[in-house]
Amino acid sequence: MLQVCEKLKVSERQACKALEQARTTQRRSLSPPSDEKQLTNDITALATKYGRYGYRRITAMLKDMGWQVNHKRVERIWRREGLKVPKKQPKRGRLWLNDGSCIRLRPEHKDHVWSYDFMIDRTADGRGFRILNIIDEYTRECLAIVVKRNIKSQDVIDLLFHLFIFRGIPEHIRSDNGPEFTAKAVREYLSRLGTKALFIEPGSPWENGYIEPFNGKLRDELLM
Repeated sequence: MLQVCEKLKVSERQACKALEQARTTQRRSLSPPSDEKQLTNDITALATKYGRYGYRRITAMLKDMGWQVNHKRVERIWRREGLKVPKKQPKRGRLWLNDGSCIRLRPEHKDHVWSYDFMIDRTADGRGFRILNIIDEYTRECLAIVVKRNIKSQDVIDLLFHLFIFRGIPEHIRSDNGPEFTAKAVREYLSRLGTKALFIEPGSPWENGYIEPFNGKLRDELLM
């Protein structure tokens, strides 16, 4: 306003009167909230640790930490600090082929297609453990998570048996070509129940496009 007044050679009083604006609006200096610095530090720390998260997810984490803050304030600080909202990765064109492969099948209703997959990590003492995740591709619901030092094909059958009793039997179940999934006992068990096993191409995890993102989020939130 001051620069405009000088350029037009009018006083601040005259300019405010012409604009029907109170003069106090030109003299008030905004001061940031007292917790702005600490909030900014916490946002930056979370964004650094969880590089794939956007400001909305960071807002939820801040609330879990005890902050009473909405996503608009977090977004303002996020952009002011030059933090980047992660862009969604485009879906790979190979997800839906027309050559009869398993990845052509899209889930159409609840319990139409399930997916299961393993994750591997280590405890603080360096010993490895495995996590078996099972999801419903249509509802994106996690049906089971099993954590053990070692999971064999019989463990897979036992878990499926439990789910089939309490959830029902899916029409298809998708997986990679791990020995626990391709084992003869597992394939025969599924065949007897009328569930068709769908195996992705070896070395092509993007073809299992529902459970892989779930695994990534689980690792980000629980294993980092």
